[in-house]
Amino acid sequence: MGDYILKNCLVVSAANGVENAAIRVGNGKLVSQGSVGGAKSVDLGGKSFVYPALFNTHDHLRGNYLPRIGPKPGEFYLTWLPWDNDLKASDTYAERANLTAEDMYTLSSYKTLFSGVTTVVDHFPHAINKEFLPALPIRVLQNYALAHEVSSYELKWGDGVEIEHQRAVENNWPFITHLAEGFDEESMRGLATLEHLGALDRYDLLVHCIGFSDDDIKKTARAGASISWCPASNMLMFNVTCKIRKFLREGVNVTLGTDSTHSGSANILAEIHYARDLYRKMYGEDLSAKTIFEMVTCNAARAFLLEDSLGSLDTGKLADILILRGRVDDPYENLVSADMRDIEFLSLAGKPLYGELRFLDLLGGKLPHGYSQITVAGRPMFAIGDPGGFYTQAREKIGFKKVLDFLPFEPGQ
Repeated sequence: MGDYILKNCLVVSAANGVENAAIRVGNGKLVSQGSVGGAKSVDLGGKSFVYPALFNTHDHLRGNYLPRIGPKPGEFYLTWLPWDNDLKASDTYAERANLTAEDMYTLSSYKTLFSGVTTVVDHFPHAINKEFLPALPIRVLQNYALAHEVSSYELKWGDGVEIEHQRAVENNWPFITHLAEGFDEESMRGLATLEHLGALDRYDLLVHCIGFSDDDIKKTARAGASISWCPASNMLMFNVTCKIRKFLREGVNVTLGTDSTHSGSANILAEIHYARDLYRKMYGEDLSAKTIFEMVTCNAARAFLLEDSLGSLDTGKLADILILRGRVDDPYENLVSADMRDIEFLSLAGKPLYGELRFLDLLGGKLPHGYSQITVAGRPMFAIGDPGGFYTQAREKIGFKKVLDFLPFEPGQ
């Protein structure tokens, strides 16, 4: 992929807010001034905000299908297990079966891409996903250790908590597990069990944590562990989420995840909106836009142990770039108010994945092999792969004109 310069950018960071500057990309990384002389360029005219591309720290890529599945009206689950039973007995699950596993991973990669995310984790065992992940156009974390949960009724993912956690430590990988996803006795003592096994430390990315006590939160903070907050999924299934304000006040590294669309938001942008609204309802105060920005950028990179290469637009890091049109003056508010229609450009390690046609100059001035054109909110856009053709084929397999909210276009338009 060629080198390029993005000129007159409103560059956003946690440290400096917004600065009018140029972004220079060379060999897939962000480079210093003068390092890419003679490179192709696009002038943003000081009208577009440039962010690090976003992260989604919790997803199940085989599960991104709609509609959502939840408890009966007026009822809620005690643990994740009855939800799983309801999902597998649902018409939605039967309908989803018309698509192959490969189809579902392709579909999820587009869900991810069209929300400005370049880095996501597929919380499934390596044996299940390893043949699919390398072919996807986004970065799906491949170096991780995992458990499904810490309980007697967990799905037996991996080689057991102690072995998987040690593998994480030895390889400097994250150890990812659901924890306290419910309110039965075992869920409520999930953190204590993890601590007893010697597996509570900075390598941990703990998902949900809705049953954590105040003492559990303090222990998480002292250990340097991270959490993935999935509020939309939590509220659908349990009508409650974790004590998010206490996590933040204790200094826990908080990130944001969607879970799959079978229970969570359509994508990370929708999850951002939901998280902020829910926080206001829970506490009668605002969750700052800057805090949310950090959850989906630098905090997430830290949780994945990738902070040296991702999570900010600092020189030397990979050129994962998200450009959003400027709707409001505050750069953080601009992000948290954005939806899929606001994305102007997205790159992965410098490689353009998606964008307005004015960015085609970075690809040689025309659609190269392996790209196609779609229309989003009346704008012609280029996208890697053939999402329009894929959407059409998926509908043929499903048997009707299925609408999936995380795909922001109609094929053929």
